[in-house]
Amino acid sequence: MSRAWTAQGEFGNRWAMQLVLWLARRMGRRVARLALPPITAYYLLRAGEARRQSRAYLARVLGRPANLADVARHMHCFAATILDRVFLLTGRDSALDVRVNGEELLKAQAESGQGGLLLGSHLGSFEVLRALGVNRLGLPLRVLMYPEHNGTLTRLLAALNPAVADTVIPLGGIDSLLRVKERLEAGDLVGMLGDRVAESDKILTCDFLGGRAAFPRGPLLTAAAMHVPVLLFFGLYRGGRRYDIHFELLTPALDLPRAQRDAVTTELTRRYAARLEHYTRLAPYNWFNFYDYWQS
Repeated sequence: MSRAWTAQGEFGNRWAMQLVLWLARRMGRRVARLALPPITAYYLLRAGEARRQSRAYLARVLGRPANLADVARHMHCFAATILDRVFLLTGRDSALDVRVNGEELLKAQAESGQGGLLLGSHLGSFEVLRALGVNRLGLPLRVLMYPEHNGTLTRLLAALNPAVADTVIPLGGIDSLLRVKERLEAGDLVGMLGDRVAESDKILTCDFLGGRAAFPRGPLLTAAAMHVPVLLFFGLYRGGRRYDIHFELLTPALDLPRAQRDAVTTELTRRYAARLEHYTRLAPYNWFNFYDYWQS
């Protein structure tokens, strides 16, 4: 199982991040994107392990050896989505072409008052979901995340929109699950990412992109325990100014005897992995897990 992401340090420094944020806010997206090539070059030169993992992943998903141009495109895609978080968080996203598939599922679930889990991944942009849900649709959305991972960047971006930052439920706290339970019972939607394994997670090993990878079982076990439906979402960056958001129903509300819970959530976790593989193949440069995901 791979928990290597927990040991990854944060790349870049605070001053460089602040400079890019300043460019974005004062000069706009077109000017700020001029910083993407040097940022990409910096990571290519300085982030050796991420570069190696990118090359290995791309060879797996593309079905051919990945060259330096492939890795540069991968890192450029990552940097572009980070930059666009500035515009999404500050409501200055009119320059982005965001296309939504399955928005009616999201609205219907919010209007039901039943609550629900939105299960995403580190594929593409998570921020585009928060911008759509909170800023554009005004949905009752909470997000589970580890705020201390990439802490400097997280704090800088959180300062751009404290209202959005307040929707975060920190993972790893003694009351994290209690707060999730409270929000679901209040009819809120709770977003979480289901593709990384933390130290305390129960895991399931699934077929994924030609190998076997570990996935956390927590999200589906939580949905079963809380009796709420699960929507999948993927915010794919398609280059330029375009994002494609996809929502799918993974399962309606689960009301299972405890004896059946393990078998049902196992199958649902496998379906999640299969859908993640589908969208990863649609947008291979959107995969932002720069560590050995298939580590044995």
